[in-house]
Amino acid sequence: MNLENITLQVAELAKAVGSFIRQERRTFSYDKVEYKGGKSDLVSYVDKESEKQIISGLQKLLPAAGFITEEETTIQGQKEYTWIIDPLDGTTNFVHGIPNYCVSIGLMHEGKIVSGVVYEVANDECFYAWKAGGAYLNGSKIQVSGAPSFSECVLATGFPYYEFERLEEYLKILNQLMKDTQGLRRMGSAAADMAYVACGRYGGYFEYNLNSYDIGAGVILVQEAGGIVTDFKGGGDFLFGREMVAGGKIHQNLLDTIKKYW
Repeated sequence: MNLENITLQVAELAKAVGSFIRQERRTFSYDKVEYKGGKSDLVSYVDKESEKQIISGLQKLLPAAGFITEEETTIQGQKEYTWIIDPLDGTTNFVHGIPNYCVSIGLMHEGKIVSGVVYEVANDECFYAWKAGGAYLNGSKIQVSGAPSFSECVLATGFPYYEFERLEEYLKILNQLMKDTQGLRRMGSAAADMAYVACGRYGGYFEYNLNSYDIGAGVILVQEAGGIVTDFKGGGDFLFGREMVAGGKIHQNLLDTIKKYW
């Protein structure tokens, strides 16, 4: 399989779907919001229609591939090759007009991500990578931050909006990192956070309560940009293990801080 060719085609698909999302945002109103779970688990017709467009395009590329998708608008299931899709990562941002939301499409082969595209819609930034091919932003090669210490970088995280049982430990981690870094950021899109780590804007990123479709594409962006991705224990159970740490040179420092409290 030509992963470079597949990735570039997926990037064009992501940008086309992003154009649809951008157009719908101009006339979007809050009364079109639906609730999947609690008050913070939002979805809209834009999420669902975007996912349908993505699936239609991907089925033409790899007809035999399986799908894991957030909105479950198609039959779910893993195969030798499986697409992992979040059609609109950052729905809450989108709904409220906050310009940070992404199309995220990852391709998994036998449990490992081999291709990924994150298209940040509002900024028209397309991040993409494929196994052994490097990582790119709008055609230019990118790499993770070379900052050797917390004191020289900004870190990203996410805030839990359900399952608050471990909030106390999480707040202890934040307390430590607030003191040790140049700053913490919470943008509301895991896909964007991973992409920003890959291009060196963030030194690292960590979060728990994650789903595979939140980070599927971002994993290979970071890895191909020279970074490290692990779970909170430093192992490899990050794609389906609900917790993840990604970073450049400060990855081990970030992991050590998390382990201290988690």
